[in-house]
Amino acid sequence: MHSRSSKVSIIGAGAVGASMAYAMLIRQSAREVLLYDVNEAKATAEVLDLAHGTQFTGSSSISGGADIGLTKNSDVVVITAGAKQNPGQTRLELAGVNFSILKSLLPDLLKHSPDAIFILVTNPCDVLATAAMRLTGLPANRIFSSGTVLDSSRLRWLLGERLGISTSNIHANIIGEHGDSEFALWSQATVGSVPLLDWKLSDGSSISREELDEIAYSVKTAAYKVIEGKGATNFAIGLSGARIVEAVLNDEHAILPISSVLTDYHGVSGIAMSVPTLVTRNGAVRTIDITMQPHEQELFEKSAAAIQASLQSLSD
Repeated sequence: MHSRSSKVSIIGAGAVGASMAYAMLIRQSAREVLLYDVNEAKATAEVLDLAHGTQFTGSSSISGGADIGLTKNSDVVVITAGAKQNPGQTRLELAGVNFSILKSLLPDLLKHSPDAIFILVTNPCDVLATAAMRLTGLPANRIFSSGTVLDSSRLRWLLGERLGISTSNIHANIIGEHGDSEFALWSQATVGSVPLLDWKLSDGSSISREELDEIAYSVKTAAYKVIEGKGATNFAIGLSGARIVEAVLNDEHAILPISSVLTDYHGVSGIAMSVPTLVTRNGAVRTIDITMQPHEQELFEKSAAAIQASLQSLSD
């Protein structure tokens, strides 16, 4: 249930922003949900459509429009605004155009909600979270991205289907870049409390490394598959965003693989990457140190290099 006087502003009323608002109303993530978009007709129409259903969603309210002043005094600001990923386009290719959108939005948003926690969902989210932190001068706990929360949910769903086990009993994370260099941290994955690599299937065999790699590949390419068929991914990311917002507003002390700017985490500093992170009312307060096998450490460094290269191209 939502905290009593909580306000969340969602920036961008596209497929992702509207789905996130819908998810937040149904889950009652916040008392007040505000949807902002430069396109006033679009924002107003989405708000109206959502408002018409509030009889069925509990006590949350929805409002919005094209005046950025409406976002004032938000507890959490979720930024989904940006050019969308086209079929075959990588997330990193969106960096330049989405960075300029972010640059124009952040100063105003910060002025209206100086104490808010900022969550970026626009891709490439790691690159943009790093750039946004540099732009605003906010500490890493207050400006971070949704990272691999959705990818990890995709991973758990696939493992659950394969093993015939409820996803709530599968603990497995995708870490690194939210993008093509992400990877599954198999060495730390568990089913119940059994290490996944030791888990016995019904015939007594273990799941093969090849099959695990196939599952990880399916996760990595899941968005492309969805975009190809329907033009955007919106429902699952909408739910993931609502989940992260709840962890903040309800001071949950939940551990989620969000992406915040790291400080000497497995040798990586100064760029945002997804690792298990403690999320409270103060945002992404602490990264949780995890053991990585040497090959996982190598993948982690490769992932950092991919994000670094994209950041470089922004500043060039």
